[in-house]
Amino acid sequence: MSTDEAQQYIDDMARARGYVLDYHRVMAKQDFPVLKAANALVNAAYLEQRSLDRRTKELIFIVSLTVMRASLPHIESHIRVALDLGVSPTEILEAIEIALPEAGVVAFQVGFEAWKNVVGAEGLEPTVAAHGSTARSTDEPTATPA
Repeated sequence: MSTDEAQQYIDDMARARGYVLDYHRVMAKQDFPVLKAANALVNAAYLEQRSLDRRTKELIFIVSLTVMRASLPHIESHIRVALDLGVSPTEILEAIEIALPEAGVVAFQVGFEAWKNVVGAEGLEPTVAAHGSTARSTDEPTATPA
């Protein structure tokens, strides 16, 4: 294996997938034959056009990675690809929410965190103090401790 061949392969992966993961980069240099074998399976199941379109496959990937509690960067990479393919942030969130009844809140939170990071979603802050917090109403003046 030449370095040029491995470099061309990883570049082709990035073009075809829309992303490469850290393990792809390292395997291209350290064990190129195994990377090629693993990538052939991914090509057959995920990248090649068959019955499901790429948008649907990305949503399935996002949900399956969420349920498996994959790393945030891995889930985020598929969210970015889905967005690039025209899937809306709301559609992606709805797909992630499918994890709730089957995999539970903890698994959902992993996918949700990845989604929030990628789309820049913001939330609301409570205007009342919660147990154990120092949050206060926005109407409440700031007091100096005595």
